[in-house]
Amino acid sequence: MSGTSEGPAPAADLYRSVATAVTDSDVDLATSTDTTGRAEPGAGAEPPGAAVPGGPRPSVPQPCAGTAPYRSVFATAPLAMAVVDPDGLVVSANDTLGALLGTDPADLPGRAAADLVDLASDAGTWHAYREVLRGDRSRMRCTRRLKRADGHALWAQVTLSPLAPSGEAPGLLLSVADISARRELQARLRHLQMHDPVTRLPNRALFFERLTAALENDGYEHGGTGRIGLCYLDLDGFKAVNDTLGHRVGDRLLAAVAERLARCAEQAAHARSGAPLVARLGGDEFALLVADSTGTEQLADLAESVLAALQEPFEIRDRRLSVTASVGVVERHTAGTTATALMQAADTTLYWAKADGRARWTLFDPERNAHRMTRQALAATLRPAIDRGEFALEYQPLVGMEDGRVRGVEALIRWNHPQFGVLAPNRFIALAEEDGSIVPLGRWILRTACSQARRWQLAHPGEPPIFVSVNVAVRQVWDSDLVADVAATLEETGLAPGLLQLELTESAVMGSAGRPLQVLKALSDMGVQIAIDDFGTGYSNLAYLSRLPVSALKLDGAFVRGFQYDGAGAGGGPADGTARAASPADEVIVEAMVQLAHRLGLTVTAECVETSDQASRLRRIGCDTGQGWLYSRPVAPDRISALLAAAGPGAAGVQAGVGKP
Repeated sequence: MSGTSEGPAPAADLYRSVATAVTDSDVDLATSTDTTGRAEPGAGAEPPGAAVPGGPRPSVPQPCAGTAPYRSVFATAPLAMAVVDPDGLVVSANDTLGALLGTDPADLPGRAAADLVDLASDAGTWHAYREVLRGDRSRMRCTRRLKRADGHALWAQVTLSPLAPSGEAPGLLLSVADISARRELQARLRHLQMHDPVTRLPNRALFFERLTAALENDGYEHGGTGRIGLCYLDLDGFKAVNDTLGHRVGDRLLAAVAERLARCAEQAAHARSGAPLVARLGGDEFALLVADSTGTEQLADLAESVLAALQEPFEIRDRRLSVTASVGVVERHTAGTTATALMQAADTTLYWAKADGRARWTLFDPERNAHRMTRQALAATLRPAIDRGEFALEYQPLVGMEDGRVRGVEALIRWNHPQFGVLAPNRFIALAEEDGSIVPLGRWILRTACSQARRWQLAHPGEPPIFVSVNVAVRQVWDSDLVADVAATLEETGLAPGLLQLELTESAVMGSAGRPLQVLKALSDMGVQIAIDDFGTGYSNLAYLSRLPVSALKLDGAFVRGFQYDGAGAGGGPADGTARAASPADEVIVEAMVQLAHRLGLTVTAECVETSDQASRLRRIGCDTGQGWLYSRPVAPDRISALLAAAGPGAAGVQAGVGKP
């Protein structure tokens, strides 16, 4: 038969190898055709002795006489095959192989098998092939992309195995199966698996696959930049579209957004790295991945173009819809960066963009992120820190404006954090209010401050006792029985109710009704003083002020800082030595508030008193007490004891700067 010649192997070995090759191949024998395209009779039947798929392979019957029947089986087999000698040259080939390669099978004998099926294109395949030829390896199988003589390409599964497993007969059997249809089906299935059905963009799985590949290949050796950029965006208010117009309209809007993002990516295509990858990560979240980015400017330009593209309204089912987006932008070196770290940074930055007002892009800021991480670390350790005793109180004097004597002190909490050092209350009080730990922390502050005030009273029996002022958060009023806590603390410490002042902010007190107002009245009836902190910058509901059980106002320091300074430094100007312009309006407002407070029977404390000129002006307009660095910074309890001793009988009062370190 054309294209075949008798090989050196015995017919039985050839038959056995052919049967094995046909059974092992992935070719569907029931639909295989011969070289003329006619269905081969009986092609769907198993060869004699062939194994049932999934079961043990029975032994192949040995031939009884002659080799012609076995050469016929080899020649007409539906699987493309060739016999190869130990030197790798084709000895004989069947018609199916010739048809597969698009050449005359008679021209194949004598040609190198490696050239026919491209076994030398990569080192690993070539090495395995040489091992099989030498007998060091029993079998090899690989997938190659072959080019036919007419120029068409196909995917083939190539198998090479000895003719006789025992090694008695020299030579090997080469079998080639066309798997192009299977590869095409696999490609279609992968495309469906890796793309979003609504927008037809790459989905989350494909995005992370590309992201991981970009991070693993730094690009330097291929002329890349070794950097990577990401724009992570979320549509503002998209949920309202789904809720009001339905998911079908929402899906069409997502598809329209995807089209505009794809156009932005095409317009931003870089000569070296190509267009950014646009992907839908889920919901209304999209990402634009820039491999081999050139810096933050490139990513900023991309983010600007995205926002501009989304500004134009969308026409969806005869509806005109407008949508904006918030974009988090991250750009960094690929070295030392993981996919998880990059996405965390992008997610954080997207949150910043939304928190900053939406419809904008925000660049990742390591310092801001470090602050956020610190905040999270503080929140996680806040409650245990109370039990570990990591908090301490400092006290800042409240000094009489007329005589300079200490009338009271404000208790200010500090956190002696083992990692971050001494932290002021603005670093953690808001966190304590968020997670509710302000309640046990507030109880500790109240008990500690009252105990200390009682000790000062006992240590200076000849002097009028000073009061202690404690800040109270609104959540303490709602989440705890503040009245019971105060009563128990006063009884435990022996401090008179009149020597305790509780400070609440103006925004918390003004407009109070229900439980907060009841609590304030109960505390006032108990004899505890109630002060409004930072007065003048909140609601300033003066009509409501007369109905509150308040005994004192603390003027916000912004008014005091507006007073004119005579000079600089400790004696007559701001502590930083800068000159500031006068604000006559502030002085007029302060004077009016002082007069109003006195008419209502309230005392007035001025905060942030830094200069003697400020103190003189506050004294002239009738302010009762002052608090600020002119008198003392917040100090430890023993420094307050020293101030009280210095202000004893015959003393002129607190001198400016006595409490400064």
